[in-house]
Amino acid sequence: QVAAMNPVAVDKEDVPESVIAQEIEIGKEQARRDGKPEEMLEKIAQGKLGKFYKENTLLNQEYIKDNKQTIRQYLQSVDKSLTVTGFKRFNLNL
Repeated sequence: QVAAMNPVAVDKEDVPESVIAQEIEIGKEQARRDGKPEEMLEKIAQGKLGKFYKENTLLNQEYIKDNKQTIRQYLQSVDKSLTVTGFKRFNLNL
């Protein structure tokens, strides 16, 4: 899963504040360019942040072998005591 999907963190709480702020700003800017009203920008950006979490945090990603469940759901179905505390991804650039 980590090799294929390249998550940035284990869970939402592990994403650095600087990355969250950057993603919110990107979401607001995209909505602004799309002509959305200023009062809607924060809500739109929060929605885009939710999508970012689903795509970029390991436990919230769809399991690549069964996209009907997340990694969190898969781990719970295997053994409720399983937890992920971290991961390492190596890139050989061959």
